[in-house]
Amino acid sequence: MKLNLRRPIAFIDLETTGVNVSSDRIVEISVLKINPNGIEEWMISRINPEMPIPPKSTEIHGITDADVANAPKFREIAKNLATFLAGSDLAGFNAIKFDIPVLAEEFLRVNIDFNFLERKYVDVQVIFHKKEQRTLTAAYKFYCGKELENAHRSKADTQATYEVLQAQLDMYGDLENDVEKLADFSAYNNLVDFAGRIIYDENGVEVFNFGKHKGKTVEEVFRDDPSYYSWMMNGDFPLYTKRILTKLKLSSSGKAQQ
Repeated sequence: MKLNLRRPIAFIDLETTGVNVSSDRIVEISVLKINPNGIEEWMISRINPEMPIPPKSTEIHGITDADVANAPKFREIAKNLATFLAGSDLAGFNAIKFDIPVLAEEFLRVNIDFNFLERKYVDVQVIFHKKEQRTLTAAYKFYCGKELENAHRSKADTQATYEVLQAQLDMYGDLENDVEKLADFSAYNNLVDFAGRIIYDENGVEVFNFGKHKGKTVEEVFRDDPSYYSWMMNGDFPLYTKRILTKLKLSSSGKAQQ
């Protein structure tokens, strides 16, 4: 089924040095942007991660240190990538928990102010798991009747994810062909930050989702335990989590002064 779009949606797949959102880096990125008029645009690039690629990661995606030795660094493609993604919603397979948080970290490292908050996110894996509970390779076979060639190569995975979403819309009559509705269906726990350290409660209030203050509102913790903010800012948390935390801190301080 052709996607019903009000604005572009960009399907993203990353190959990385590992699975740590905070410290691992992109070695290949593939973006397939679908415009409301149906025109498809690609942006694909190998990226020099400026760190060694562990052998276990190379075993998965086949990309070696030699493959990216002369590739551009992320900072060298960041502005073009941000421009390419401007005005687009974002989609992917496990994108909300991995690809998008990793991309957010990369943008923050090079001081590109890419606004992730203004976008809708469609995670095809979440739809798949809620409906069938499988992997991308199985999803491609199940929905599209095809074998996924070159799995764990970013372009193949990106193309497959786009096709799977179209097939999901064909298969499930209760799945509405609307990016906002798809984003709601594929959302994780009303995340405030991508790592899930802060979430919205049932009243739409930001609360901590881990540690000794789990379940407490951010505003309450900032008031009763002021050092907690500094602890998180100095800790091994994703840059995007720290950015959201600072925004909430400033908002909380503004309320206190009123």
